[in-house]
Amino acid sequence: MVFMRYIITGATGMIAISIMNLLKENNEIYAIVRPGSSKIKNIPVDSNIHVIECDVSDLCNVSLPDSDVLFHLAWKGTIDGRDDSYTQLDNVKYTLDACKLAKKSNCSVFVGAGSQAEYGLKEEALNGNMSVDPVTGYGVCKYTAGKLSRIFAQNMGLRHIWVRILSVYGPGDNKKTLISSCIGSILNNKPFDTTEGNQMWDYIYSEDCARAFIKVATSGVDGKVYTIGSGKIRPLREYIEIIRDNINPDFNVGFGRRAYNKNQVMYLKADISELVIDTGFVPQITFEEGIKRTIKWFRRNN
Repeated sequence: MVFMRYIITGATGMIAISIMNLLKENNEIYAIVRPGSSKIKNIPVDSNIHVIECDVSDLCNVSLPDSDVLFHLAWKGTIDGRDDSYTQLDNVKYTLDACKLAKKSNCSVFVGAGSQAEYGLKEEALNGNMSVDPVTGYGVCKYTAGKLSRIFAQNMGLRHIWVRILSVYGPGDNKKTLISSCIGSILNNKPFDTTEGNQMWDYIYSEDCARAFIKVATSGVDGKVYTIGSGKIRPLREYIEIIRDNINPDFNVGFGRRAYNKNQVMYLKADISELVIDTGFVPQITFEEGIKRTIKWFRRNN
């Protein structure tokens, strides 16, 4: 028996796959992926998951059965093109197109994936009510997409939830993230040079992040912005040392061999109090447990 139908854009990404793994039993999912993507193989094989090949720029031309929730996670230029203003601006339009698709498919809820980059440089826990001052094109356009899609969705009678995601890790993560590059370097015994690692950081496991998405879709307050993270911080150096000790305690991490980036965020923590109160969400996976699962996945797929 199918309880609900979900549409997910950016369906080959780590968070989307975690959402599908949590929902695939008893729910029907329409997974929208870029045509010819090499990552389609990562999508769980299940009779309740239907892969729809469609570029994010063509969402207005997709026709899907009536559904309940649309999770919009697709975004071009998330790592290499963060300051490519034209690419980032295109994503704002694609977000509005995703809203149109939600309405066309008779969804009642639109959940959009924002980013901690919307906040800019802060030295306090991040919540959905505080002022923002993004310093990258990516952050500016994520913020713009959230604001415009809220107006767009509300004019169409859709519940609109925007989530600002902090740092997520887990199986299937992009190989260019710090966690992935650290794991890959140590597994292959290749040099891993990084900063001193004094940044205070909040990491959340992909399955927990997916659980938060599902919670806000069902229980989130219309029009609200929620920040998704674990709500706990440690020095970045400590995370790296935990990874090292799980793979090869004798590996020499090159701490201090790289300078901090321009506009380096030094404090990143989610204030998840409203998320907890409104939805009942509580992170379940510690970093120690999550990183073991992640390393296991990398060993199988390295």
